[in-house]
Amino acid sequence: MSDNIQSENLLQPEELNPAVELTEKVLAELDHILLGRAALHRMVLIGILSQGHILLEGVPGVGKTALVKALGQLLSLDFNRVQFTPDLMPGDIVGTHILQQTPEGQREMSFQAGPVFTNILLADEINRASPKTQSALLEAMQERSVTLLGNTRPLPTPFFVLASQNPIELEGTYPLPEAQLDRFLFKLIVPHADVDVLDDIISTRRRGEPPAPAWSMSAEQLQQLFDVMDRIFLPKPVSRYISRLTAATHPSAPESTEAVRKYVTYAASPRAAIAMAEASRASALLAGRPTVGFEDVKTVASSVLNHRVILNYQARFDGVDTFAIVDGLLAALDETDLNLPDDLEIRSA
Repeated sequence: MSDNIQSENLLQPEELNPAVELTEKVLAELDHILLGRAALHRMVLIGILSQGHILLEGVPGVGKTALVKALGQLLSLDFNRVQFTPDLMPGDIVGTHILQQTPEGQREMSFQAGPVFTNILLADEINRASPKTQSALLEAMQERSVTLLGNTRPLPTPFFVLASQNPIELEGTYPLPEAQLDRFLFKLIVPHADVDVLDDIISTRRRGEPPAPAWSMSAEQLQQLFDVMDRIFLPKPVSRYISRLTAATHPSAPESTEAVRKYVTYAASPRAAIAMAEASRASALLAGRPTVGFEDVKTVASSVLNHRVILNYQARFDGVDTFAIVDGLLAALDETDLNLPDDLEIRSA
């Protein structure tokens, strides 16, 4: 479908505005429940609207679990929490078959669904489980289904994995495999609260307990948001920019930067470009625009790429992280794709 045909079907204000108002209500509630996290809440909602999985990284006590619980309440979605530990088994997540006796006296295998059969699964401290257990989520996160003994069972719709991990405790943890990291739409860093936020928490909330949501969205309203998301227009120049940005994470790409060539070992996969396109649509929706702009790509690029670009040991020695790599690419890439020389002279005919 051409840009002209798609642009004729642009969202009208009477279609877009109710969806924007819903997102604003969700963000207002999250900002009231969890203080000092407005930017994080915005990115989490972008991830949900993109129907993607989110990895939250932060030290203990910064509100990762409280955020996921509040989100489930606001969106009126079923919520299950699994505490990942070294002794956790795959069956503890996806379920297992149990031998049971029927009323007729016969024995048969009966499937007992695991906690993954929900709308929002909180995988708390996901990096504490063994790689064998972590891999139990691979099919669930990509295909939204679980296969056991040759039977494939679909998961509820929508389905999200919101996982947390602690960056400071390395003993007894297992780094997430790249294949699983790539299935997360975003990796978001949960920052420390500043002085004013801490003062508000201890002054207004006994024991730091957040208040219950004063409002929640219906299933029909959530589906309305997803329907509007499907109609956010992605112009060809912007989709080209996303493709170029993703390709430029490869050291051998023509548009890669010197930092990419020096520090990057493994670059972003095509799944990163797909994720960036969807997240950019959600960013445009939150901004109240029916079309995606370059600014939306720049808003989500770091969260999409920071866990997908794998750096070498030299980067660690030089104190370079993936955020610096992505920022460098955003600064270097020309949005228009014209690649005009700096000393271009305009000559009259």
